[in-house]
Amino acid sequence: MTTPKALVAGNWKMNGVAANLAEIEKLNDLIAGGGANCDVLICPPFTLIHQSVQAAGERVEIGGQDCHANISGAHTGDVSAAMIKDQGCSYVIVGHSERRTDHGETDEMVSSKADAAQKEELVAIICVGETEAERDAGDALSVVTSQVRGSIPADATADNTVIAYEPVWAIGTGRTPTADDVAEVHAAIRNVLTERFGDAGNSVRILYGGSVKPENARELMSVANVNGALVGGASLKADSFYGIVQAYD
Repeated sequence: MTTPKALVAGNWKMNGVAANLAEIEKLNDLIAGGGANCDVLICPPFTLIHQSVQAAGERVEIGGQDCHANISGAHTGDVSAAMIKDQGCSYVIVGHSERRTDHGETDEMVSSKADAAQKEELVAIICVGETEAERDAGDALSVVTSQVRGSIPADATADNTVIAYEPVWAIGTGRTPTADDVAEVHAAIRNVLTERFGDAGNSVRILYGGSVKPENARELMSVANVNGALVGGASLKADSFYGIVQAYD
């Protein structure tokens, strides 16, 4: 079984203006000088995608943070997968817990968005994760595996699908689950992926997210079935984000 190449992805969320593009340029320079034994991705806000593609050069890929399920239409304020692809993106995040919570996105909606992204030849990073109440009730595995099953579209392939496990209670809180906790959930996700895709499911990257920082990245990235990270706040500065990338040196 071949271990998939790791992906370290940064989600800038609703942060960043043109002045922050210097951090992407710096990240590109750090990789040029020190290398990266993983794929590196930044997902800036929509307003910065075009400029980010230009700033990133060839060493950093750029993705979107969300897309609409429709290719076009009367959806004021929304952005389609085709628009994201047109700006030079290769990935898009769908189903982030903040979208599920703030915008009431269901597994079905997330699946539709992932399907739209994959039809535009984008890789869909499908986010899943349990709340603190669900974990405390002992439902973490059932919740997460149900989300994985419900959020992967029917026509998805192992090549255009990435799963990002982010325990909701760990996002931006400074709290992280133990390595054993992460291993347990990632193993359960891997089982769902091999059920869905057969042996090819072993090549689907499963990212861990939730208060990932340089200080804990190496331990988390060494856990079985962890094939990279989805990073929030620590991705806003090139130095801290590259410190996470270096977990794969």
